[in-house]
This record gives sequence, C-alpha cells and structure tokens, in this order.
Amino acid sequence: MSTKKILILGSTGSIGTSACNCVRRFRENFTVTGLGAGSNVDLLAKQIKEFSPKHVYIADEQKASILKEQFGSEIVIYKGKEELERIVEEADYDILLNALVGAAGFRPTVIALKRGKKVALANKESLVIGGDYIRTLIEDDKTRLMPVDSEHSAILQCLGSCDADDSVESLILTASGGPFRNLPKEEFSNITVAQALNHPTWAMGKKITIDSSTLMNKGFEIIEAHHLFSLPYAKLRVCIHPQSIIHSLVEFYDGSQIAQLGLPDMELPIQYALTWPKRLPIKGKRLSLSEIGKMEFFEPDFNKFPCLRLCIEAGETGGTAPAVVNAANEAAVDLFLREKIGFTGISEIVAQALRNHKPLRADSVEVIEQADRETRLEIAERYK
Repeated sequence: MSTKKILILGSTGSIGTSACNCVRRFRENFTVTGLGAGSNVDLLAKQIKEFSPKHVYIADEQKASILKEQFGSEIVIYKGKEELERIVEEADYDILLNALVGAAGFRPTVIALKRGKKVALANKESLVIGGDYIRTLIEDDKTRLMPVDSEHSAILQCLGSCDADDSVESLILTASGGPFRNLPKEEFSNITVAQALNHPTWAMGKKITIDSSTLMNKGFEIIEAHHLFSLPYAKLRVCIHPQSIIHSLVEFYDGSQIAQLGLPDMELPIQYALTWPKRLPIKGKRLSLSEIGKMEFFEPDFNKFPCLRLCIEAGETGGTAPAVVNAANEAAVDLFLREKIGFTGISEIVAQALRNHKPLRADSVEVIEQADRETRLEIAERYK
C-alpha cells in the first residue's frame, strides 16, 4: 500500500482525533500534509508538532497569531471563513477527510472533487444540501467519495462496492433512538439542553448530538444513502436499534439480509474510508455477542420525531428543499443550545421553513448556497 497524503479538516473534533489515531497506527501508509480546526488552538498546535503538516487552517482568526508565533515560516497558515477554500485548493494531498460540521463543509468537498482528489466524507451536510450536484462530479468514479458515517460504511462493507445492483431490495439504516426514545411525547416540551446532549451510545460534538436526539441526523443519513448508493427513497428505511451494534443492513430481493456489526467506535469506519478496498488491523476490544446478550429493534416513531419525517420529505422533493431543511435545522439547533427556543421548537422551525420554500433545481453551488442563506436570514430576522 503506497503512502497516502491526507488533509484533515476538523482535526480537533471527535472524527478528526480518531483519524489522527488511524495515522499513528500506520505511519508508513499515511502522511498528514494539512490540518484544519475551528478554535482549539492548543490541540491543533500539538497535532502540528506531531505530524508536521505544511498547510494549516484555523477558523478563529485571532488565534492564527498564536500559530504564527509558534511555527513561523514552517507552515502556511490559513485563517477565517474566507480562507477555508484556499487550503483545499492549494494543499498537496491525496485524500481530504472532511470532518467539518454543517454547511461549511460543502464547498471543501466540491473543491476537492473538482481537483480529482478522493474525499473521505464525515460532513453529511455536503450530500444533504448538494447531493445532486456532487453526483455530477463523481460520475466517472464514485469511489472518489468514501463514506465515514458508520451507517454508510456498514452498507459499503455489506455491498462490497459503491453500487447497489438490482438485487438490492432495501437499505436499512440503524439508529440508537437517542436519549428520548422512551420519553412520552407530551414531555418533549420540557427537555433541557443538558438532557439532549446526553447521548446514550456515542460521544460526539454538540450539534450532531442534538441532531441525534431529534433523529434529524438519521434523516440526513437517508438523504446521504440516496446519493451514495443511487437508490430511490422507497428503498431506504430506518430501524431503531438501541445497542448500536448493527450499524446498517442490506436486504436483497430473495429475502436475505447482510449486516455489519461492531462496537460503537468511529475509528473502524474512518480507517476503512482511508484504506478501501483494503483493510488494516485495529487492536483493542473485540465485539462479543455473548457479552451483548440481546439486541432490540423497533420501528421509528415519526409522530414523536417529526424531524425524521421532514428530512425524508425534503429528500423526496429534491432540488433545494434539503438545503433549506439543513439551514433551518442548523439555525434552530443554535437557538436551542442558546436556550432561545424549546426542544420542540427545532422541528417547528424546520417545518415552517420547508412550507415557505419553493424548491429550485440544485444544479449549482450558487443556487444551493442562496437557498441556504435566505433560510438562515429569515429565521434570524424572526428570532432576533
């Protein structure tokens, strides 16, 4: 296996730090040529010392001076929202691991694919808001876009390729159900931020943890699966599986199902995205079915979790509708985290934004970002 050069955006987050662990295991296979972070300058500095990248991005412009002071001319420093695109355009890499949060990750994905690079995609918003457009960029080679989400990695492992052939009857994405799976709907209006951030299975950033508690995250993953595996929404299903051991399943038209099982740990799907189609070893605890004892499965409750339904509806509508749902959700989650709205206000804001929007064809970056921008401005005006 030849050495691959990697640019990691979101290197100080949970996905990024796990990716760094993958690189540590196989120094002979991977070289980190670029790192990007939001504001955690202390951890970013430690990563720079360890991996010696030539290009570094930090979103917090004020903290860029700290890096300049520490590393001087050893590295090229990019800072602020405007220079995020530049590092993706100018850095030398084979694979972009895009672990950015939110719509900010869309343009880096597009730029890397246009450069002919491979993208290991943990930024689900890239495909949610711009899946139709991104698919036109990888028509020549779908393997240039590798999923990092555990659910889509599981499907890829079950299929053995990026293509779902005619024998596939459905893809079944599992979901833990979040912290409120058993909470009566009438109590949802009393849910606090602290409760919503207490995920029972996964340790993640704040935004994605809230998305998991509303099941919006699973709706996004349905849209991703539609674009990654070129299947209609009628063949995509969600199954609640609280133990998070089965990460997804593929059902074939003869009735058989193939599932991928593993402990809830993101390092496996990250490493698989970087090494596909090869596998490299990971030491550590192994899954023991006898220790697990039992696994449970339930149908999702669309009444309790309307965000899941809204997201799938937007995906079926297509065009700019998914971009509007994503923008409204990002704005609503921010309001909830700042305790400006209640938990149920998230789905209410998303539903209103979707009702008010007249979808356009999402055939360019400009059209997609215009829909995103207008949605955010409308919500900001309403809640200023």
